[in-house]
Amino acid sequence: MCGIAGELQRSGQPASAVRIKQMTDAIAHRGPDDDGIYVDGPVGLGHRRLSIIDLSSLGRQPMATSDGRYVLTYNGEIYNFEELRALLSSKGHKFVSRTDSEVLLNAFAEWGLDCIGKFNGMFAFAIWDTRDRVLTLARDRFGIKPLYYADTGDAFLFASEAKALFAHGDFSPELDKQGLAEYLAFQNFFTDRTLFQNVRLLPQGCWLQV
Repeated sequence: MCGIAGELQRSGQPASAVRIKQMTDAIAHRGPDDDGIYVDGPVGLGHRRLSIIDLSSLGRQPMATSDGRYVLTYNGEIYNFEELRALLSSKGHKFVSRTDSEVLLNAFAEWGLDCIGKFNGMFAFAIWDTRDRVLTLARDRFGIKPLYYADTGDAFLFASEAKALFAHGDFSPELDKQGLAEYLAFQNFFTDRTLFQNVRLLPQGCWLQV
């Protein structure tokens, strides 16, 4: 288990590394081994790492492609990453670690959103395209790994847990009564609602771009 968080300032104001750190500190239990922050103008990405496959510093996130175009923060495991790594290597991609994170990142660079259909695993990730200035979020088909997001108007926020959104500082939790009614009726959520107003859970098998 790892933890991811981030923001995109819609106003064009620079993202705050301090606030990203506040968000990742709120979910530090998800990744006690390491943490990382990346800021590029209005976008900030954060990561809390639980080292599993490659325990070295080469697996540290946020992680960028060799040309620096794509930057990833990711939670999960791609079970068929070795098969995909071999395929990507045959297409000229170079790898410096043994992580599935680096495979996911290069798969996105090679196939774009089509890469999601090639993954056998559980995942929630965010990728920032530094050239086209697009933030992409995606979640596995069974929704094993959580991914919450909120739009405050000035900023778009995302995280592995809702409390990381509240730690950002620009967003205060308020009860979503319709979400509460749904949960009390079904003991679960069958929509993208949560218990909090303006906080949504990205549905399983879905992607979102800002």
